[in-house]
Formats: sequence, C-alpha cells, structure tokens
Amino acid sequence: MALNIRQNEIVEIARSEGRVVVEELAQRFDVTLQTIRRDLTELAEAGLLDRVHGGAVARTGVVNIGYEQRRRMNEGAKAAIAKACAAEIPDNSSLILNLGTTTEAVARELLHHQNITVVTNNMNVANILLANPGCDIMVAGGALRRSDGGLVGDLTTQFFEQFKVDFAIIGTSALDHDGDLLDFDLVEVRVSRAILRQARRSFLVTDHSKLGRPAPARITSLSEIDTVFTDRPMPGDLAEKCRLWGTRIVTAQHGRLPGGQSPIADRPA
Repeated sequence: MALNIRQNEIVEIARSEGRVVVEELAQRFDVTLQTIRRDLTELAEAGLLDRVHGGAVARTGVVNIGYEQRRRMNEGAKAAIAKACAAEIPDNSSLILNLGTTTEAVARELLHHQNITVVTNNMNVANILLANPGCDIMVAGGALRRSDGGLVGDLTTQFFEQFKVDFAIIGTSALDHDGDLLDFDLVEVRVSRAILRQARRSFLVTDHSKLGRPAPARITSLSEIDTVFTDRPMPGDLAEKCRLWGTRIVTAQHGRLPGGQSPIADRPA
C-alpha cells in the first residue's frame, strides 16, 4: 500500500501520541469524518494501526513495517537528518553504514565526499555509492534478506570484525523512552553490536517516529552513542539522560529557516 501524505502523518501522530481520534483528525486536515474513517480502515488493513471506537491506536507487536512503507515515511525528515550527519563526516575517513532507510539517505548525502571508505551490509547503500568515484565500497558477506537488501548472519558479523573505522552510522527500528535502541531481528541486532564495537565514533540517525515504538530486541543504550541525529527535540527526561551520558543531540529541522539559514540546530550534551 502506497500511503498518501495525510495517511503518513496520521501514522506519525498515532506513534507519537499512541492514539488518534476521528473528529480531531478531520479538523486537523480539514476533511470529512468519512474520509478519515476510510484512511484509518486502509491503515489498519495495511497493518499500521489498530481500529478502536472513535479512532485508532498505534499497532504493537514483534514485526517491523515493510521496507517500501518505511522508505516512504518521513522522507523529508530523513533527508534533513542525513544532511546533518554527512556534514560531520570529513573527506579521507572510513565508516560503516548499516541497514535502514535513514542510513540509505546518509549514503545519498555522501555522493560528493572524497577519498572515503564505506563498509556496509546494506546492498542499497552500496548501489547508491557506486555513483561516487571517490568512495571505496566494501560489502559484507552473509545471508541476503530480499525484503530490504540487507546482509545478516554470523558471516556478516565476522566480516565487520576485520575492520576498525572512524565512524559507525546506524539506524534503529525503535527508541525506548529510557534510551535503549531496539530492533525486531536478533540476528540484525548482533550485527549492529559488532558494527559499534569496530568504530571509533558512533552516530545514530533516527527520526522522531521511532521514539516510544515497541520492538523486542535491544541493541544498546544511547549512553554508548556519541551523537544522535534526529528531526525533533528529545523529550526533556531523555535529553537530560543524554546530557549526563555525554551523548550529543543534533536536531535537523525539516525545511528552511528565515534568511536562508541552515535547518540544523545543534544541542550540545
């Protein structure tokens, strides 16, 4: 199912607030109640929400949203996050990019970097970076997951253990309010942990829709991440934890600011 802009926003609201109400959505988007009910029915049929009396709630469970749906969600936010992250990757550096649509957005922002080495288990990242002649690409072995072009498994983990890179840039399926990075696939979690071990600095790229989303497998804590690139300010309690941990937060705002300023707000830890 290809989501329209309104449906994407409805899913975002449900994930951030836990529940959406038909009347409130109709007023927000200036459409009829019938239109909103139809949207919610279609989103429920796509497995993104659960219908309840008067509205819908965010779906919980142990299965991730399909890759194509994830790729279309929050595209503007992901592009802003990727731009902010890539701006902190210097030429003449080495990095690992793992699975995820946001790390793929980072790859697109690295197309003009010079003399970089990218190690990845993401076939989509490798294909994107083919267009950059100044980038050496190292692709992991392992079992190819057709659903998203990811390589996972013990061979993938062993491959990453052969490297020591300047930066690890990872995404996450979910971010708990206590600062834990979460995923749906334990095999992928083991790969992500190996990636973090093999990097001198670690960057997390994640948009606001991941916050509070449930997933069963823990990758690590934000306390082990050097910098988080996101599109909205962290909740106050989590931002305070990051400050105490020394985890820097960079908020990349979607859109341009008055006067042509860069849409990147840096919040130091």
